Amino acid sequence: MLKKFVCLAKSAREGGFCIAGKEILANGGIGNWFRPIGSSEEALPIADCTFNIGNVVACEVSNHAPSPTQPENYKIAWVDGNLANESNAICTDAAKAYAEENNVDFTLLDGQGSGENQVSQIETLIAQGVDCIIVQPYDAAACQVGVEAAIDADIPVLVTKTTIEDNSICPFVGQDDTVAGEMEMEWMAEQLGGKGNIVIIEGPTGISAAIQRNDGIEKTLEKYPDINVLHTQPADWNRDEGMALMETWLQEGKEINGVVAHNDEMALGAYDAIADAGKAGEIKVIGIDAIDAAKKSVAAGELDATVLQDVETIGKKTVEVAIEMCKGEKVDDVYNVDPVLLTKDNIADYVTE
Repeated sequence: MLKKFVCLAKSAREGGFCIAGKEILANGGIGNWFRPIGSSEEALPIADCTFNIGNVVACEVSNHAPSPTQPENYKIAWVDGNLANESNAICTDAAKAYAEENNVDFTLLDGQGSGENQVSQIETLIAQGVDCIIVQPYDAAACQVGVEAAIDADIPVLVTKTTIEDNSICPFVGQDDTVAGEMEMEWMAEQLGGKGNIVIIEGPTGISAAIQRNDGIEKTLEKYPDINVLHTQPADWNRDEGMALMETWLQEGKEINGVVAHNDEMALGAYDAIADAGKAGEIKVIGIDAIDAAKKSVAAGELDATVLQDVETIGKKTVEVAIEMCKGEKVDDVYNVDPVLLTKDNIADYVTE
């Protein structure tokens, strides 16, 4: 169809043809995102990326929202919260492999632990006119803004692994972290016979995974009034910080019977401190994610347990759903991958040499 539009992104080709823009409505207002189609001669050459409305010419365009008739080499971008996190890295490796198997032009961006970085990256992707944006939020509030911007630009967007503040506005693929928190706390309560002193090592403040895992822990603790929480403090998903916290708590001299950590890195750090203090085997330790180091630690009789977050399946499923969205297919609001408790009893089934 013939439309007039303002060009907002150009290609890298010589001459700078327009690859994405917004429709100019009959009343002079700005409408939806569109792309020019046809040969390069029909595309709009641009100056400074933007046309003045009075100079815009008509050309053939296609709606920016992908349709089932488009070729299936979709441009899908994944905006990760922090690839230094081993769980995230495993998840995105699986996603990338699945994307390549399905002829997807896959872009991976690293927010490096900053929601502001992620929002900036999302804005760039919107201008580039990608077919779909996947967001693994580091900061729920900040990434809410980026997701809303993608929706406003009519670009399919979904959230994976962690959530934004209002996850009802787009599909989600991941695990129910509240269930994971319940699972690890229930295991700890059983190990302690329903009574004793524990410490809780939390993830970063404001991160959905940390909030939901803690909700699950607290909900379970309501059933066990004889379990006393001595300390609850964040260690930012970091092994060294988890170790430092545990060293401080051990030095207080209070009896500690168990450590419940929001992820494996912090659990491993806590175990390191316990071992250094000569208390290995005396204090139960559990984490979440089942990263390779944690699984090997459980197999070696060090870490007592971990809750598997099947990030490889999450990564593949996320790209699968993204492709369906690119095709214009209806997708579910939520895809949950169930967590699994790993202990010495079943760890052999999950450890690879």
